Amino acid sequence: MIHIAVCDDDMSAAEKNREMAKACLRRCGCGGKVSVYTDSRSLLCDIAEDGFFFDLILLDIEMPGENGMELAGHIRPFLPDVKIIFITSHLEYAIDAYELSIFRYVPKEEVKERLPAAIEDAVRLISLEEGRVYTIQTSSRLQKIPYRDIFYIERDGKNASIVTASGISKVRRSLQQVYEELDAQEFIFIDRGCIVNIIHIMQIRDGSAVLKNGAVLAVSRSHLGPVKEQLNSYWGRHI
Repeated sequence: MIHIAVCDDDMSAAEKNREMAKACLRRCGCGGKVSVYTDSRSLLCDIAEDGFFFDLILLDIEMPGENGMELAGHIRPFLPDVKIIFITSHLEYAIDAYELSIFRYVPKEEVKERLPAAIEDAVRLISLEEGRVYTIQTSSRLQKIPYRDIFYIERDGKNASIVTASGISKVRRSLQQVYEELDAQEFIFIDRGCIVNIIHIMQIRDGSAVLKNGAVLAVSRSHLGPVKEQLNSYWGRHI
């Protein structure tokens, strides 16, 4: 069950986008619900005060009062994993809002052509993420860690330490073994002793990867070029 919110001060545009979202859910074979908001404050109130949950939000950037970019910043603390698609007349926002980890930007003049594909990509990714976990199993414990929760993994002697928002989990594997078991393009080596989840990289600065959780990890010289290429490629698919 995928929950989608559409927020646009233009009711006509909001209704059209809702119908697109519902059609996309049907094509993807997913059950779901699509809610419409014409006031950004109402959407934020439902999320922050009433605990509404959404997997995907379609946001118009140019709204009166609090614009879509400001709204996204307020929503993130409550829904850190929500996918957000911005609908905008100004793609320069893509650079300004880099730190908001927006899933995709759709130009208003190309909504009919590009929004359905963006929604379907988001829905498929949400469906995929729901089942993607890294499992640590020993004689005494069974732990499942969602891929999206992993910030990075580093070598720790004969173990690999998996760092998430909730703490550190250790598994008796080499980094290469963990990398092969993950088998996901989001995870990249930035050094022989460290794997990072690319979705959490905010920027590459002074030879280091700056992550959303505040961690600053050194990128080796031999990996710096490939890491930048992979990061550019990843974000290129989202803009």
